[in-house]
Amino acid sequence: MKKFFSIIITCLIVSQAPILAQKQNWSLEECIRYAIDNNIQIKQQTLQTRFQRNALELSKLSLLPTINGQATHNYSFGRALDETTYEFTKDQNIQSNSFYVGGNMNLYNGLQNYNTIQKNKYEVLAGELDLQKIKDNIALNIALAYLQILLNNELVQATQNQLSITEQQIEKTKKMVDAGSLARGNLLQIEAQAAGEELQLINIGNQLEISYLNLTQMLELQTPEGFSIITPDIQLDTNSVITGEVNEIFSQALGVRPEIKSAEMKLSSSEYDLKIASGARSPQLLMNHSFSTRYSDIARKPSNPLEDYKFAKQLDDNINYGVGLTMRIPILNGWQVNKNISNSKLNLENSYYTLENEKKQLYKNIQQSYADAKAALKKYTASIKAVASMEESFRYTEQKFNVGMITPVDYNAAKTQLLNAQSDMSQAKYEFIFKTKVLDFYKGMPLNLNQ
Repeated sequence: MKKFFSIIITCLIVSQAPILAQKQNWSLEECIRYAIDNNIQIKQQTLQTRFQRNALELSKLSLLPTINGQATHNYSFGRALDETTYEFTKDQNIQSNSFYVGGNMNLYNGLQNYNTIQKNKYEVLAGELDLQKIKDNIALNIALAYLQILLNNELVQATQNQLSITEQQIEKTKKMVDAGSLARGNLLQIEAQAAGEELQLINIGNQLEISYLNLTQMLELQTPEGFSIITPDIQLDTNSVITGEVNEIFSQALGVRPEIKSAEMKLSSSEYDLKIASGARSPQLLMNHSFSTRYSDIARKPSNPLEDYKFAKQLDDNINYGVGLTMRIPILNGWQVNKNISNSKLNLENSYYTLENEKKQLYKNIQQSYADAKAALKKYTASIKAVASMEESFRYTEQKFNVGMITPVDYNAAKTQLLNAQSDMSQAKYEFIFKTKVLDFYKGMPLNLNQ
């Protein structure tokens, strides 16, 4: 019985393992690692890279000689050739066998095989770099979704705090209305303000749930239920600076960014593709090799035609082997060689433009992120001052409202301005964090919110 219950408990634990594994706090680094391990696009690109490696291996193995075998068994009826006497027979059924092993080896073909190997090497490198580019893009998207959750969390807390203040004010106003020191209209206005803030809290809460859903979908999780993230200790103040200038960051990025290196590898691959096409103009030198033998049931020994000619003996006597050289000289092939060379030149030129476009796009991205980071820092600095001023102004407004010196409309306006200032500050903070992390990422630094 105890063993039975142990099995039941074990099964329950195993069945709940995915749920238990999901009910934990995820750091940004854990989210990025998990997304990279489970992303379908990454898996597809990994398969593509394996295809490219196989193509490289095949191009190397093509240097080896080809060897193929063939075995034939024939029945012939009527007039046939007696291979022993080389005389024709009449009205005789003949069975014969032939065996052949042979092939060729490419000795020279304008270095096309060598250039194909070099081309495939660069394509493998480009494929690996394309895989890294996909991983980097996923990491950036995960970081953006992660920061969006942190922002929405702060907005929810700020709105909740404002609602709590309003609810406290409702209690105070009720007492003042009951005491006859305030008109009931003041209470109604404060209650209306609370209702509006409740709606706003619901809307921001919905945005928070959607941001959680977006992140879990990026992680390929089935449901956001039980999923939560770690809120890192992010230190940010008005003395924060952006290290490096645009050109400096761009110079660093050129040496580490996979999209640039991939474009360079593809350019080198196109150069070898042109060499392959040009090599088709060269003569091709082949070495041929063969081994063959045969058997016929009407064959007779030349030394003793009356003696039975055994199968094994015939195969041994009829062995033939040889080695030869063949040269193929291209003369006219429907202008295919010239057109292939022309297309390779166009492809090489296009690869050059692709590389230049990748560099320009990288510079634009860095330039935009740098400008956005500077603007966000300025906005964050201004928002800190605005929030401090709004908090002081709101405290003063609240004191006047408590003694009936201002109307609920003025009080609500001051509280709304404070909430807006707090929201602007949070948005500027996380925008600055993300843009600076993007700039660090372009420098080759890993994404980490604790730095």
